[in-house]
Amino acid sequence: MHTAASFTVLYVPMALSTYHLESAQGRFEASRSLLRELEGTLVSPEEMLLSLDGLRAYLDGRQPDLIVFQNLTFVNASYMAEVLRRFDCPMLLWTLREPVVDGGRLRLNSLTGAYSAANTLRAFGARPFAYVFGAPEEARVREEIAAVLAAARLKREMRGLKMAAVGHTPQGFGFGRALDAELMSVFGVELESVEARELMAAARSYSDEDCAPWLEKTRRAVCGLENTPEKNRLDHARLYRAYAEFVRSRGIGALASRCWPDFFTEYGAPVCTVLSLLNDEGVAAACEVDIYGALSMWLGMRLSGGPVFFGDPVSLDEAENTLTFWHCGAAACSLARRDTGAVVGVHPNRRIGPAMDFGCEAFPEATIFRIGREPDGRCRFFLAEGEALDKPRQFTGTSVVIRTASPCRALVERSVRDGFEPHFVVIKGRHAPALEALANMFGFEVCRY
Repeated sequence: MHTAASFTVLYVPMALSTYHLESAQGRFEASRSLLRELEGTLVSPEEMLLSLDGLRAYLDGRQPDLIVFQNLTFVNASYMAEVLRRFDCPMLLWTLREPVVDGGRLRLNSLTGAYSAANTLRAFGARPFAYVFGAPEEARVREEIAAVLAAARLKREMRGLKMAAVGHTPQGFGFGRALDAELMSVFGVELESVEARELMAAARSYSDEDCAPWLEKTRRAVCGLENTPEKNRLDHARLYRAYAEFVRSRGIGALASRCWPDFFTEYGAPVCTVLSLLNDEGVAAACEVDIYGALSMWLGMRLSGGPVFFGDPVSLDEAENTLTFWHCGAAACSLARRDTGAVVGVHPNRRIGPAMDFGCEAFPEATIFRIGREPDGRCRFFLAEGEALDKPRQFTGTSVVIRTASPCRALVERSVRDGFEPHFVVIKGRHAPALEALANMFGFEVCRY
């Protein structure tokens, strides 16, 4: 299994001695400095690579997760071909601006080199690649390179992710299903499946004393648990322990769980608050067995460093240009408004608790995201941006109100026509560039709204 610690970025700075090497040297030093600032473990040569033999010697023994191929000057197609012959990993092609336009010598001719390299990439099976044009001092260049680095790291980390499906999707919710072979072949993700009744049975096997620490952890995290009947509190604590120990013992990083109707009809207490607490513990936990939803959550959590909101778009207000996302009550406690805290109540339909019941706090930048799956098995990414407003709970359950960067009605109408699944992830921060870069690495369609 690969780990995040082994993530390797390989900088390949190419130049030819027939161009103005003094100019190229300055660009090499500035570019390497930026890359090292953005990725501390960067692998870089001490000098520019000036020949095919030098390139070959530098590439020997490398195992990169991302290659930054930079035309410091023009080089012909054989240099990119040598890289592609050895490696099949994400590629960032970086072109520099011509430093001086004075009617005299063409000093770098970097841009022509980019066309040569890109044409070669297409010849090698049209391999997807990221492209950045500009100088290392430009803010836009920094942002675009940082997004590609974040995407490449995510792609690497996915190969070490183990997911779990707890039970099966309810009737009519098949959009959340995923094949284990499909997840492995496309993303490198391992999927384990377990029946919901197995975790219910494990929960029932615990005594009240066995689960006292889990009940105490819940008390510390939520507000109003004392209003939940004692039997439901204890049943929750048993279920919390069963899920927590399953996740820990199997090395699960993300899970999609069955919820209704089984946990109400067969067990007697909802799983909502268990999933909420797991999300705060760093395990991406989606309900209604939405596996691609859970994977979307995991990506958002890795990018933002904290929990994300998972829910349905349920209401829009054209006057405010807002779209409300809601779900029954599994949002992470840390997302709650500070004036109310993570209030616990009852499930809105089944009227059984504990389930989370609060509005989410405001945050200035929000990314709305979803890994969508087409009927033919191809994946696509839904991306939209906005801000989370300071709004109270909109409906029983958990909710967040997003003022979208684009007109909310057009966003809804277009995404409905495009046939996206009804579950979305709301991530704190601006992460669309990194997610778009990740989609490009996989060759997925990006649907921007």
